Amino acid sequence: MTIHRHQIEAAAEALTRVLKFERPADVVLHHFFREQRALGSHDRGFVAESVFGVLRHKQLLDHLAPGVPPRRLLLAHLTRIAGVSARELAPLLGRDESGWIAGIKAQPLGSLPLAIRAELPGWLIEKLRLQLTDSEILDLGRALQQPAPFDLRVNTLRANRETVLRDLAAGGIVGEPTPYSPVGIRVTGKPALNRHPLFLDGTVEVQDEGSQLLAYLVAPRRHDLVVDFCAGAGGKSLQLGAMMHSRGRIYAFDVSEKRLARLKPRLKRSGLSNLHPQLIRNENDAKVKRLAGKIDRVLVDAPCSGLGTLRRNPDLKWRQSPQSIAELKLKQAAILDSAARLLKPGGRLIYATCSILHEENEDIVESFLAARSAFAPLHCGKLLNQQHIALDTGLYLRLRPHRHQTDGFFAAALERQS
Repeated sequence: MTIHRHQIEAAAEALTRVLKFERPADVVLHHFFREQRALGSHDRGFVAESVFGVLRHKQLLDHLAPGVPPRRLLLAHLTRIAGVSARELAPLLGRDESGWIAGIKAQPLGSLPLAIRAELPGWLIEKLRLQLTDSEILDLGRALQQPAPFDLRVNTLRANRETVLRDLAAGGIVGEPTPYSPVGIRVTGKPALNRHPLFLDGTVEVQDEGSQLLAYLVAPRRHDLVVDFCAGAGGKSLQLGAMMHSRGRIYAFDVSEKRLARLKPRLKRSGLSNLHPQLIRNENDAKVKRLAGKIDRVLVDAPCSGLGTLRRNPDLKWRQSPQSIAELKLKQAAILDSAARLLKPGGRLIYATCSILHEENEDIVESFLAARSAFAPLHCGKLLNQQHIALDTGLYLRLRPHRHQTDGFFAAALERQS
């Protein structure tokens, strides 16, 4: 692909904005593209790919070119990592940039620290060393540097997976069944699906396979009362509704009106009638308290660092910090405690995060269990086996991109004793 001057300029400007780390990178790019109406689809693709490439390899780029402005980070990425030839870029470079790039390309890498090889900040390496060997951290870090696969979930109220696979193939979209989720499809490439008939009629939703597996731990029965405590834009709520054949009742709680607004068109497409979005102020809202002791199943996909999603959101490793993790832990413990009060005796709660840190996962659950004798853990591997899913990572569900090709997820299943 030929690179043009305006693409370099646009990518450098977008990167300058993203590297402030004031907002998520995808949000910054969304606003940038809305401003830059003249950019075509190939231009936007180049900008997005280049920005995310720099974010994925920023440790190495900072090592090769410390303290340089964003434009030079971009040029270093293109020539040293993305494989663009210096000759191709030469007509687009400033007076002293060609020589500088030659110097970057000639730098030997030698023996690099683990943080650079794994592309993870030092504070995160130290936290991971409490639970993993350096070799495991490197495997994890390398997997997190790769773009995530494109997974879909089939809405079983509309169709089955085999039919959807055939329909996608007929339209030139190649996909295959996901290894674990019975309703997942892994699509080859990144086709534009937002105008595809199967998307427009609610037959498929974009959803990582790891996220899909959480619903199989919840395993709602048809006439259950279910709460999705931190529903967000409702992907898991929609899946639970389909598993219940649109019977029973699901409350989709969230504190963000914007996130719940994104659920509305998805809910309309889905064909579900048992899903009820509810805006709450916090975990102690009156709408939550009135359901105490009445609920059969609760899913808590807790607010977390998101470090398991670095394939999609590589900027998170620069926007999170030990201080933000400490604040999140307080919120996670409070939400789990409040959500647990909803369960009737014999009810089940799934606590989940897309974090890879023990302190947001095992530590939160084990502190809760130590303080609440009415609750006992259920074995996640056995629960998935009951759903005919051959995946056993032990008592807790621990998904890792280098092992399972999903985002990094954690889940614990807890039962209120009768």
